Amino acid sequence: MTPITLIDNDYATLYYDPDLKLVYHIFHRPISGTAFQEVLNRGTQALQEYQADKWLSDDRNNMALPHEDLDWAINIWFAQTQAAGWKYWALVVPPNIDAQISLTKSVQHATQEGVRTRVFVDPAAALKWLQSL
Repeated sequence: MTPITLIDNDYATLYYDPDLKLVYHIFHRPISGTAFQEVLNRGTQALQEYQADKWLSDDRNNMALPHEDLDWAINIWFAQTQAAGWKYWALVVPPNIDAQISLTKSVQHATQEGVRTRVFVDPAAALKWLQSL
């Protein structure tokens, strides 16, 4: 089955893959604020709507998240997304070390809260891991 495009704009593309029960976002350039929250919130809706449990985040083209976005993701979005059924997260990190460091807190939080999380540099490897679950 063909993936369903949920968002496609200058900042990001968000898909839902019905075969893999997988939400998949690709950031095309640095993203923050309302645009960032829109992508993540729509992904959460898709997890719930389609009873999915996997998320692939391709953040290679993003930079370090602003403090406000990181706090929002950890303190608000995370709990809502986990309640929607999220269990597995493959994160493709950007090459920028500051961006990688800003994502560390999110990865640690997800792992501590029971979301099985793995970090990748290659989206194909991330997808392969999610397909194996």
